[in-house]
Amino acid sequence: MSIVELRQYTLRPGAREALIELFEREFVTGQQAVGIAVGGRFRDLDDPDRFVWMRAFPDMAHRRRALEAFYTGPVWQEHREEANATMLDSDDVLLLRGPGFAPAPGAGEVLATVCHPTDATAFDAYAERHLGPGHALHRTEHAENDFPRLPVRTGEDVRLWFGPAEPVPWRSRTLRLEPVRA
Repeated sequence: MSIVELRQYTLRPGAREALIELFEREFVTGQQAVGIAVGGRFRDLDDPDRFVWMRAFPDMAHRRRALEAFYTGPVWQEHREEANATMLDSDDVLLLRGPGFAPAPGAGEVLATVCHPTDATAFDAYAERHLGPGHALHRTEHAENDFPRLPVRTGEDVRLWFGPAEPVPWRSRTLRLEPVRA
């Protein structure tokens, strides 16, 4: 299991395609060069001004070192103003533990469920009955964010998985996502 960030950016109206083009051209390889595994990148089908993406790290110490290297490195330094100009909010970030996720090539709509179970034991029983390995189940990582320059949501316990939306007895939200084609 890896440390995974699910990042949901709220963008300036009409700026999503500009950010995606910049992200695919510069930030995927720029992050990979410092040891960050960049996973799925998506357009939110229910919000034209939202970009959703994932990245993964082997552990928290690697996360800190890789983020320091990327955000002080030449790729981010050269393109940060252009990227930041597209964004209204980049702080909607869940810090998770799980396998990461990237859709299969040619995949269409992807569903991601973000669930807030109130009982971990009951959720585990639910997951045993309804979720298989293909759902790429993730759980909140409760370690302290050791790279505070990039905030993460705290004080909540979530489960995230991919695949058909199943009814759950807890508060949840299903994201309808379209994979970005590199």
